[in-house]
Amino acid sequence: MGQPTHAQNDPDWWRSAVIYQVYVRSFADGDGDGTGDLAGVRSRLPYLAELGVDALWFNPWYLSPMKDGGYDVADYRAVDPAFGTLAEAEKLIAEARELGIRTIVDIVPNHVSDRHPWFRAALAAGPGSPERELFHFRPGRGPDGELPPNDWPSQFAGSTEPVWTRLPDGDWYLHLFTPEQPDLNWAHPAVRQEHEDILRFWFERGVAGVRIDSAALLAKDPDLPDLAARPEPHPFVDRDELHDVYRSWRRVADEYGGVFVGEVWLPDTERFARYLRPDELHTAFNFSFLSCPWEAARLRDSIEATLAEHAPVGAPATWVLCNHDVTRTVTRYGREDTAFDFATKTFGTPTDLALGTRRARAAALLSLALPGSVYLYQGEELGLPEAEIPVDRVQDPMYFRSGGTDPGRDGCRVPLPWAAGLPYAGFGSQEEPWLPQPADWPSYAVDRQRDDPHSVLTLYREAVAARPVFGDGPLTWLPAPDGVLAFSRADGAICVVNLATTPARLPAHSRLLLSSGPLDDTGRLPQDTAAWLQA
Repeated sequence: MGQPTHAQNDPDWWRSAVIYQVYVRSFADGDGDGTGDLAGVRSRLPYLAELGVDALWFNPWYLSPMKDGGYDVADYRAVDPAFGTLAEAEKLIAEARELGIRTIVDIVPNHVSDRHPWFRAALAAGPGSPERELFHFRPGRGPDGELPPNDWPSQFAGSTEPVWTRLPDGDWYLHLFTPEQPDLNWAHPAVRQEHEDILRFWFERGVAGVRIDSAALLAKDPDLPDLAARPEPHPFVDRDELHDVYRSWRRVADEYGGVFVGEVWLPDTERFARYLRPDELHTAFNFSFLSCPWEAARLRDSIEATLAEHAPVGAPATWVLCNHDVTRTVTRYGREDTAFDFATKTFGTPTDLALGTRRARAAALLSLALPGSVYLYQGEELGLPEAEIPVDRVQDPMYFRSGGTDPGRDGCRVPLPWAAGLPYAGFGSQEEPWLPQPADWPSYAVDRQRDDPHSVLTLYREAVAARPVFGDGPLTWLPAPDGVLAFSRADGAICVVNLATTPARLPAHSRLLLSSGPLDDTGRLPQDTAAWLQA
């Protein structure tokens, strides 16, 4: 069995870790009810240890009505019964740690569920009450208050629905996402105190870190001005008062040796880096690399920009190809447009899966060779494509809020295939999974790939095991023809990725460590192939 690459007592493990994202609902179904659960994850911990990952990041497993896949949290101190119990979560954290795997949980501080006790109390208390001060309740505009308080847009891409909902008592409340996700008022001390208590609650149960959802959206301009008036600074994105929040969070994390990773979508690299100052967040997701097209010059620019924006604050970069919100890598790289943008997602986009798989294999070696930490979304190590979900089975609110034009995110959330010969490809044997699996899903099953030396799973296992050869040193670009990326890291480890249309000669080296596909008959690197070399 492979072992994670970092010692359990290394306080800097997170700086170069391989972190596996677990979308619990779709990972493994332990009780056979069609929904993934913590029992299923516990049963597959040996698989994750064999893969060699250092930590698991779990999407929200808390009590939730599931109006937005668990990102509408009703109680942070309870596990949703669909997934198990708090005691089972504690066992999972402990059992994973025994295998050398740490746990990162997800916190959604911008909003809660409309079933949260605070919001229910606010509804019952009425206009002007202290309970409503925990949220953003306002009277409407117009003669009878019939118009929303401002013109802010929904944060769901493609949505034309308002971010304000009016109550029978005349008040409107703010929800940047769905009406079932009311935004919290982060200017209120009780909101700040509650979240610090939640952090302590989970750190005391052994988690090693916290991923912060929509980390740049929490603070709001108290005047709630219209966006059409072009207010500066932005009334709800990246406001300066956020940094005081995260400095106080960092003090909590430091009590426990915990780490943070923030979901921060910001085009301004200087402002992005502010979140990574030594007394704030440890790391933040790198969406530039994730959304970058499969083009050598664009990828190099993204890598250079990422490293440059992290350098002034001494924070490690993060690299990710896909997550629970994004079109799977195999499908995206097989399309004419290989970039990712929520606004361009449509039904029926053609893709060449063979081409996409070849590129995804090369991209795996590229991302794992870069300095920093890597996030691996479940199923990427199996080479899973995006699934097209029948319209009558779609569950994602992004689809409904777009009026049916956006296919939503369900296609990358289809339950994993574990055993080709079992019902529902071994995900769970009794009830049909909550999202339907495509007919060819068994061909991607773990048991089909585990002993296949040419499978995507084998490539990932070998790459994660070999990754320490790159060390923790800087990246140095090597001379290479157009369309080829080549760089060296510590102790002469070299990564070469050929995105050109013709085979590429490899730099001088003593041996080939690993390649995403075979070299050609002359020892050159074919198109859409990557190799790791020892100088």
